[in-house]
Amino acid sequence: MSQSTVDFKGNASALPDLQGLEIAVILPCYNEAVAIGETVAQFRQALPNATIYVFDNNSTDDTIRVAQQAGATVRTEALQGKGNVVRRMFADVDADVYVMADGDATYDSAAAPELVQLLVSQNLDMVNGARVNKESEAYRRGHKFGNALFSGLVKLFFSNKINDLLSGYRVFSRRFVKSFPALSNGFEIETELTVHAMQMRMPIGEVETNYFSRLPDSSSKLSTFRDGWRILKMISFLIKEEKPMTFFLSLAYIFFLPSLWVFLSILVEYLETGLVNRIPSLLVAVSGFVASMLSVVCALILDSLARGRREIRRLSYLQFPGAANTPKS
Repeated sequence: MSQSTVDFKGNASALPDLQGLEIAVILPCYNEAVAIGETVAQFRQALPNATIYVFDNNSTDDTIRVAQQAGATVRTEALQGKGNVVRRMFADVDADVYVMADGDATYDSAAAPELVQLLVSQNLDMVNGARVNKESEAYRRGHKFGNALFSGLVKLFFSNKINDLLSGYRVFSRRFVKSFPALSNGFEIETELTVHAMQMRMPIGEVETNYFSRLPDSSSKLSTFRDGWRILKMISFLIKEEKPMTFFLSLAYIFFLPSLWVFLSILVEYLETGLVNRIPSLLVAVSGFVASMLSVVCALILDSLARGRREIRRLSYLQFPGAANTPKS
């Protein structure tokens, strides 16, 4: 994993090689009237040449008006959920570099030039802003544990190089954005972003960034248990879709081993008595063997299909130049 050691302290003028790059700051928002104005202003100061987009997701407060007054380009997404908003942002916005953050003023906008610089200088496709909080109120109860748990699961199955799986502060290249399928609907989108980078074997980096508590009268839209369950389901879905050999061979073992134990006990009994007294148990064992063989067949077929999907995404990815190879105007 690439790790930045350059300190720009949010000074965009210290980054001459970024001149000519089209940078888009994309901010998904839902009822963030309290914080969106401050968020836009902070990113405007950090990246004065960037275009700042606010994508509103059916807010019932003054988010749109405040964002417009702050000078952002405001667009809307009717389908509820952060994943739906990210899908629309990636489809509608054209840029060389994309800086994605939440509109709640919790992410350190001053770190944005450093994240962009790392992406461009090392020709990466994603740089993750790993959150480091110095305020006890920044994380809600249980969120650190959940983040560590989900990050560990993704590392186990996908060789994840990202420490903060659920960070919403990321910088992307155009070729990442335009090859990303975006299947998620809600907050599980960050998991899908990370797994996409892992499966495509993209060069990625991570930089520790400050994470602040929310402004007064601002509240999180993340539901600890509901969204935690959705993230867990997304991880399971991605294992099935992207690692079908692992997923279905695991099922095969689950079916085969108990069935083998039952079958051997029946076989020993038959060798001793010459009789098969436990017909139902024998049927269960045979059914387990059949299910195990079917799982192996599914693993072989779906692994080939998964490889085909990755090849298609790879071809889409290769249609666009990397951030370091983008012609400067």
